[in-house]
Amino acid sequence: MQNLSKVIQDTAKKLLEEKKVDLVVGFAKGSLPLRSTPYFARTVEEAGELIWNEYCENNLANYLRKREEKVAVVAKGCDVRAIVALMKENQIDREKLYIIGVPCQGMIDRGKASELVGGREILEAEINGEEVVLKGRGFEEKSSRKELLYDTCARCAYGNPVIYDELVGEEVPAKEVSFKEVEEFEALSAEERAEFLAKEMEKCIRCYACRNACPMCYCEECFVDSSRPQWISKRANSVKDNLIFQGVRVFHQLGRCADCGACERACPMGIKLSLLTRKGVKDVKEIFGYEAGLNPDDKPVLSDFSTEDPQPFLMKE
Repeated sequence: MQNLSKVIQDTAKKLLEEKKVDLVVGFAKGSLPLRSTPYFARTVEEAGELIWNEYCENNLANYLRKREEKVAVVAKGCDVRAIVALMKENQIDREKLYIIGVPCQGMIDRGKASELVGGREILEAEINGEEVVLKGRGFEEKSSRKELLYDTCARCAYGNPVIYDELVGEEVPAKEVSFKEVEEFEALSAEERAEFLAKEMEKCIRCYACRNACPMCYCEECFVDSSRPQWISKRANSVKDNLIFQGVRVFHQLGRCADCGACERACPMGIKLSLLTRKGVKDVKEIFGYEAGLNPDDKPVLSDFSTEDPQPFLMKE
């Protein structure tokens, strides 16, 4: 990944100096190795803290909804897809948003890094081209950057922002969209799929980190928090209720999910949440030829209707 921190800093400083924006949302260095943190710069001095590296995993679209001030955002491909989807739902005013687009080659998975070093504490990480060097007390482990990418990043076909006001860095090569893991899940028998889902839902502690991390989850009251009516129980150890929660969450994402993987990264229990959301992404793509956040001018798929839409549920054998 190119060293783009200085370019981003200079861009942010210029925007703030010229009063084109009131705030720049980006990333700053985290307090631990392998981490960067969302950062809000309102002054030229604060803009000097902005960085870009292989740990800028958060989807910053989460911080842009319903803002009154003029905002600039440092946004990678999946962030911009979420921004486009939110624009269509009138959650982001494009006239008040300046997009500093950054082509992305993928972010490093801390879980994979920890597994590589056997759970030992990583005190330092160096990236030399395509090689990652992890260091701690008494050890040094090396790996290719590709092997440590988040699974969602490794299969991402949209590393380049689809819209931007200014592009920082060189565009990354395009990749084919692949749903290999979803196809493997679909190939299982109904009993095997049910067993897999039950096993995954047993892990869920209903912390709602997935919901909070998702830029497309912004209902003032989520159905799981409603008590009149109470849709599901408050017991986090109910596999049935956990499955209802995740199932409804996935249905709410149909035609809206930017496939950024924020839900899965936020999950403290390691549930394969992106498999569920990608199943919805795949179905919408195959049935309607639509992928969320790629075109700011088309209508959201579930807000549009065409007589050419397939309607097999209306057909009789």
